Amino acid sequence: MRQHGRECRYRGLSGARWLVLVGVAMLSGCGWVSGWFSSSPPSAQQPEERPVASCPSAVILRPLGQTAVFGAGQPRQPAGVAFYGVLSEVDAQCERSGDSLRLKLNVVVVGERGPAAKADSADFQYFVAVTGPDQAILSKRPFPVRIAFDGPGKRSGITDHIEEAIPLGGRQGTDLNIVVGFQQSPEVVDFYKKFRGR
Repeated sequence: MRQHGRECRYRGLSGARWLVLVGVAMLSGCGWVSGWFSSSPPSAQQPEERPVASCPSAVILRPLGQTAVFGAGQPRQPAGVAFYGVLSEVDAQCERSGDSLRLKLNVVVVGERGPAAKADSADFQYFVAVTGPDQAILSKRPFPVRIAFDGPGKRSGITDHIEEAIPLGGRQGTDLNIVVGFQQSPEVVDFYKKFRGR
């Protein structure tokens, strides 16, 4: 279940640290562990109150916390960027139901016009992954978002609301981690290696 809410927060684009975690975003063919990220709506027969559970820690992978969209036919340089994207904030809340968690995520995504911007909206794609104690990826799911710009404003943003069911399989919620990052193409990875500070 997803809802979009507009929220204009901006905390600046941090410098990219190119760590081994960049590999997470390149796993576009990563298989799903059955049942881990179910997007089916909650059952209509749910108890009125659910116990609050300890959530997995939810973090933005800083090497993948920003991205760039290039203008058509533009060079893969700062002058050719139509839009920058930044994952500004992620907040998680959980409710326990048997051997599963109902995870509620609020992900703040901010867009910024670049020198080559011509459109009034930008499309980005970020992912949410569940990892185990050894950082192995248990599941990974992409989420596309579109950010509209009103008038001549340089920045705009949304808060993406996501609800997912996570079967625990006998684990504790604190044994898992939720990681969020942009799904980056090789050309974007190369761009940030060459132009870290834009």
